[in-house]
Amino acid sequence: MSYTLEQINGCTKKISFNFENVDLTTQIEDALKAKQKDANLKGFRKGKAPMSMVKQAYGPQIENDALYKFVSQEFYKAIQEEKLQAVGYPMFANTKFEDNNISFEATVEIFPEFEVKDYSKYSFTKDDETVTEDDIKDLKSRYLSSKAQMQEVKDETVAIANGHHVVFNFEGEKEDGSKPANMKADEFLLEIGSGQFIPGFEDGMIGLKKGDKKSIDLTFPAEYHEEDLQNAKVTFHVEVLEIKEKNLPELTDELAKEFGFESAEDFETKNKERLESQKKREVQSKLQEEILNKLIEDNDFDVPTALIDQQKKSVENELTQNLKSQGFDDNMVKTYFEKWQSDITSKALFQVKSGLILDKLAKSLEIEASDDDFDAKIEEIAAGSGMEKDQLAGYYKGNEQIKANLMYAIREEKTFTALIDKMKVK
Repeated sequence: MSYTLEQINGCTKKISFNFENVDLTTQIEDALKAKQKDANLKGFRKGKAPMSMVKQAYGPQIENDALYKFVSQEFYKAIQEEKLQAVGYPMFANTKFEDNNISFEATVEIFPEFEVKDYSKYSFTKDDETVTEDDIKDLKSRYLSSKAQMQEVKDETVAIANGHHVVFNFEGEKEDGSKPANMKADEFLLEIGSGQFIPGFEDGMIGLKKGDKKSIDLTFPAEYHEEDLQNAKVTFHVEVLEIKEKNLPELTDELAKEFGFESAEDFETKNKERLESQKKREVQSKLQEEILNKLIEDNDFDVPTALIDQQKKSVENELTQNLKSQGFDDNMVKTYFEKWQSDITSKALFQVKSGLILDKLAKSLEIEASDDDFDAKIEEIAAGSGMEKDQLAGYYKGNEQIKANLMYAIREEKTFTALIDKMKVK
């Protein structure tokens, strides 16, 4: 064996190689002959340059290529011999080629070796999955809202509450007394509770009545999209002109058909089923996150930086889409990432660690995702989305990567189910 193995940390190894009397002459000569055939050197026709000229022009590069090929081959031989599961690319250092002796070092990250500690005594409390009448009522209101008629509240003793639509004038005043034009509007219509304005503004409107005036002191969020207003203290002077409310129509069979249902009864039945499925997923997701947090807390191990960097890119891509949908441009996204880089890294680390732990548990519990599991998941997605089962199956089967992601998610779900059976969940 022409190498020694050194453990740097739980996921990094350094391999030091040393070879004596290495003869790369044949490889170098073969490469030079191949190069001579297509060499295009000044003063000679293509492929007709003498070997001495070819060697002078390309010799150093060809020697380096031969050395690199040798180094790479020996590195991967060692990886196979040691049965190391490498992550990312190795880092080569201290490469020397003198008097036919070759030595070099390769540092490589590997998947961490660890054992998951006993989790059988973990105890968790699962949230209630019951869908209430209020849940159904709220959903029905969201549907009917598009058909609602806006009417002015005639009773001037009525105070603004969440759900009211308010017509009002407002003007913002900064600490220095300036009143920017972009913080002023007349007869502006705002739904209270919609979150359209910065935090605190709509809450400050609650309780006011028609004709009331008020000054609301606020601080703009640190991540606000206009840089000159980030963390700025502003007083908004408001005057309530009118309070409106939506009058929802009755859900009739005809109206239910407009929403894509067969009748009002069908609307109630199918939406209750969807709410139950959604509530179940939300409760299960929260429980799974609590389990993951506990597993990560109790199982400390080194994680390859290559995996973290890869996951960070995934997190940043998702964040970029979300931020741009909120109006952020490229410079604003860049500033956001610079400010919250630590949080992004922490999120990526959590996702990598949880994935490694779940994979380890799935293997120990001999859990895999089967074709039957795939079919069952397609049925579940179809029932929850209202999409056609065959259309969904075709979508996933038509893209190997998308199907692989779904099969991975199914395997994780089955792993959680097995874990929960072994834990104390109330």
